[in-house]
Amino acid sequence: MLEILQEVKEALEQNKPVVALESTIISHGMPYPQNVETARKVEAIIREHGAVPATIAIIGGKLKVGLTADELEYFGQTKGILKASRRDMPFIVANGLDGATTVATTMIIAEMAGIKVFVTGGIGGVHRGAETSFDISADLQELAKTNVAVVSAGVKSILDIGLTLEYLETQGVPVFAYQTKDFPAFYTRKSGFEVLYSLDTPEMAAQTMKAKWAMNLAGGMVIANPVPEAYEMDTEQINTAIENALKACEQEGIKGKDITPFLLARIKEVTGGSSLDTNIQLVFNNARVGAQIAVAYSKLL
Repeated sequence: MLEILQEVKEALEQNKPVVALESTIISHGMPYPQNVETARKVEAIIREHGAVPATIAIIGGKLKVGLTADELEYFGQTKGILKASRRDMPFIVANGLDGATTVATTMIIAEMAGIKVFVTGGIGGVHRGAETSFDISADLQELAKTNVAVVSAGVKSILDIGLTLEYLETQGVPVFAYQTKDFPAFYTRKSGFEVLYSLDTPEMAAQTMKAKWAMNLAGGMVIANPVPEAYEMDTEQINTAIENALKACEQEGIKGKDITPFLLARIKEVTGGSSLDTNIQLVFNNARVGAQIAVAYSKLL
């Protein structure tokens, strides 16, 4: 069921740094061939910083940890791949289907393989209006119980960031900002919320990971890494785009796991594609930081 690419397997056996990557960004995040080009670039950045990339996906019911060039191409071109969260995994695996791993599922499979660092764009969270819809991403529960550190550009600003941070606090999930006290809002460097603790170096992050799990404190941690200033979007522009996208979502009756892809597509359309450019650059930046943290952590093993 679990198939680990030989390069990744050897790295894990030798305690070399490995960084997990999700596959939803490939199948649901952007069009072909940009999706595959971006995925390859992210893998290249991780290698440049001394770690081994392990893109995770479900192909033919197999949990893949590390994709070959052909598998990456297949995943980028194939239409209709299911978006796989924890609840979807049994059905997809039992029926030999393909699944694009979300943050939650990537964490699950990464832990199965023994990978401790995972790089993504932004984590899911509490949706706006969740007090009536109860729409809360499964990512948050996964962070509470799965021992993987997640490097992201914070929480997608289409969500209720304040409630997301409150939920994570209730679940005992440590939330750090990297080299800042301001929690980032994906497209922008600041959300208006501060974190209790910041991590200033990859070594500090690695030591914190080691200390957490050495005390048998189950669950992951959020390492929020702001988008580079040069690629940050104008706060007013992105907030207006988000509000308009949310109204359109409500008018069209979009629900459940279709909400986030719909909102991101509408925001991309409204911003003339600049939101996608920012998305890509923040993932590249997270890959750099994630690889550095994985390298530092591997030295503690």
